[in-house]
Amino acid sequence: MSKVTIEFFHDAVCGWCYVLSPRLRKLVERADVEVKQRCFVLQRNDEEMVQRFGSLAAAKSEILNHWVACQQRADDPTRFNIEGMRAQPFSYPSGYLAALGAKAAELLGNSDTHWDYFDEIQRLHLKVNDNIGDRDVIIAAAGNIGLDTAAFTQALDSDEVRQAVEADLKRAREFNLRSIPSLIINGEHVVTDTLTNEQIEQLFLQ
Repeated sequence: MSKVTIEFFHDAVCGWCYVLSPRLRKLVERADVEVKQRCFVLQRNDEEMVQRFGSLAAAKSEILNHWVACQQRADDPTRFNIEGMRAQPFSYPSGYLAALGAKAAELLGNSDTHWDYFDEIQRLHLKVNDNIGDRDVIIAAAGNIGLDTAAFTQALDSDEVRQAVEADLKRAREFNLRSIPSLIINGEHVVTDTLTNEQIEQLFLQ
């Protein structure tokens, strides 16, 4: 079987992406598969959160209900701290700043660096319950995975990084993606689901 390329579209605030990412990492260990990281920002700011959910309070309440479903489907439910996030005083953040951070990490490294950053920022969000709408948290995540924070901060503020986020969103529109996680396999086949380990086995290992 020839090498398979998977484009993994995700948002740091997406609990389903948090469930799928470690499964894709296991796949990479077992098969000749390359996973390219793609940003897909659901809402960019508070205004878009209000437009989608009605209010910031309603956004937090509904999204944390999603977390419950995600936790039930996760291979390791302890990676979620739902009540911890519920107790946090800040409004539920958008994933736009985290997307910029992920692309800054990619600029300093490669797609795997993006993935390492994405997994770390999701851990900080869904388990540690940090505010990933806070710039200091975004920069600290880079240091956590061994990136130079000064270089990262410079990249974070660059036009190149903003354009990279937009390029991923353009790529998503080309395939009419409307939800995440979404996978594009070999530039053709689209999967819009949180695949189980068994489904991954059937798709890629048989």
